[in-house]
Amino acid sequence: MRSKIVAFLVMAIAPALLAQSDPATFAPMNWPTPNVYRSADGRPGPEYWQQRADYSIKAKLDTAADKITGSETITYTNNSPEPLSHLWLQLDQNLFKEGSRGNDEYDSPRVRWHGAFKKGGDELSSVVVVQDGKKEEAHFTITDTRMMIQLSKPLAARGGKLQLEIGWSFVVPEYGSDRMGIFRSKEGPVYEIAQWYPRMYVYDDVRGWNPLPYLGEGEFYLDYGDFNVELTVPRDLVVVATGELQNSSQVLTPKERAGLSEAMKTDKTVHVIPENEVGNPATRPAGHGDLTWKFTAKNVRDFSWAASRSFILDASHWDNILLMAAYPKEGIAPDTSSRKPGWEDVIQMMRHTFKFYSTTYYHYPYPVAINVAGVVHGMEYPMIVFCFVRARGQFLYSVTDHEFGHSWFPMTVGSDERRHAWMDEGFNTFINYYSNKDFYGDSARQSIMMRADTMAKAMLTPRNDQPIDTRADQILPRNLGFLEYAKTAFGLKLLREFVIGPKRFDPAFKAYIKRWAFKHPQPSDFFRTIEDYTGEDLSWFWRGWFYSTHLLDQSIDSVKSDSALTLVYLSNKRGLVMPTEIQATFSDGRTTDYKLPVEIWFNGNHYVYPIRDEAKVTKVVLDPKHELPDVDRANNAWSAEGK
Repeated sequence: MRSKIVAFLVMAIAPALLAQSDPATFAPMNWPTPNVYRSADGRPGPEYWQQRADYSIKAKLDTAADKITGSETITYTNNSPEPLSHLWLQLDQNLFKEGSRGNDEYDSPRVRWHGAFKKGGDELSSVVVVQDGKKEEAHFTITDTRMMIQLSKPLAARGGKLQLEIGWSFVVPEYGSDRMGIFRSKEGPVYEIAQWYPRMYVYDDVRGWNPLPYLGEGEFYLDYGDFNVELTVPRDLVVVATGELQNSSQVLTPKERAGLSEAMKTDKTVHVIPENEVGNPATRPAGHGDLTWKFTAKNVRDFSWAASRSFILDASHWDNILLMAAYPKEGIAPDTSSRKPGWEDVIQMMRHTFKFYSTTYYHYPYPVAINVAGVVHGMEYPMIVFCFVRARGQFLYSVTDHEFGHSWFPMTVGSDERRHAWMDEGFNTFINYYSNKDFYGDSARQSIMMRADTMAKAMLTPRNDQPIDTRADQILPRNLGFLEYAKTAFGLKLLREFVIGPKRFDPAFKAYIKRWAFKHPQPSDFFRTIEDYTGEDLSWFWRGWFYSTHLLDQSIDSVKSDSALTLVYLSNKRGLVMPTEIQATFSDGRTTDYKLPVEIWFNGNHYVYPIRDEAKVTKVVLDPKHELPDVDRANNAWSAEGK
């Protein structure tokens, strides 16, 4: 009889449930139709293709004028099924020209992406197209940070090649939108050089060319290729860069080469150039005039470098990866016995980062990793990152770990950072959470933002007035850190630990990395891969978390008991749906947890859950372990005493 009463009560309120439900909540996502390039299960299709851009660059640094002059040859391969009548290139340095779009986008000069100055921007000395063995001056148009080259003959599909020969120069900005610049160390300036050479935009199967202007806040979408780079600098400077050094016998002393060799055999930190030798002429090869440093890098999406006479150079290794740190004396903590170590400890921090990510997710694919201390607070490039020289303690570990975490997203998994910043920043912050926790345990400060109650409080602020999947350049600066980093990372943690469970989520996440390593995934490729491996239709999660600003407010509206039957009346009040957990306390002192699936909200925003037990229910709590970002916990508990 009791079961019939429950059935009657549920049937009686069913019309109200249906009237209040939002049919779009659980509707299938409107993803692109699968094709031969991108499969329905999230993997690259059988005819997936992407372009290739190989670079040969020669450049010289003039430290008197803070100017770089260079020339390059780009070998561009058109692997697409369409011939190309024109090409698009990025001239990132034009962001620093007065009147650039990026400089005018923000209404405050204190925004970190400002940086225009009178001498800023690229100066092109020549642009030549070499096609079918013929050279001709290029017909090009420059619009802000973009250059379009009109070809006199279309570049053939499915393997057509041509070369672009470009000469250029620019003055290095003091503070280049927190991505490059000059730190004025007492021992000599530290040059951090990035976005420094004309480079190809991506032409892909989704949008064709992607010639979005560089505005500063949005980052990069780049093709992979090989780099051969020669950097000529004054003899007293030490250079570190993307790739492997090819002429160490010409630019390093025998002692320094021996130090790097030793670093590949020990877990300890080797002082290749120790603090007491900084600036000593003996740290540079004997002779006169400039030195040219030669580097090669295979299958990378970019190339960056740093140079200074003030570098302390430390090194070690993990699993045959050469780990290096280049930093001036200002990077050393004044009190090395304190709990806030400085750059003198950063190599050991790096060892943990590379071991953790390589063994947990995907092995680091390159032979070198370099951390540079300077004016940039944190920026990532293949095999080299820039971190703030005055970072200390957990902040130093966090910024180091975060920037090197980008070695996986987007250096390995080459997503489009301009349109989907969360696919690199958010994924990276997600894996950073576990790395920080592994390194610092319960004292990891980064864990604070990953707590459900902290997230709920943040979601209630105006910072949640944009969806996560907002194009990077259109995100309000105040929203960037919350949406693209923290909210994305917490959502993935929620998916892993509460919605799906690590045993099913982890293989799916690793499969995504493996499937799309050195390729260009779209959001739907990630979503489909997770669903493919977990067997779940997660449309409700993707839509609610990534494409809306809905909040979560689950509520216990009332509890009614009749002998051995207790009915718990639940509601979902703010649009975002999630599974939930109920903890019931009984009169005999027992507690029991009941995990309820998201399907309880299929038919509306109200649900009645029956608890059958001979003992009386004295207390009911929703989400007892505070795993969900519920914005109002005042309605999450009921007790018999409080009736």
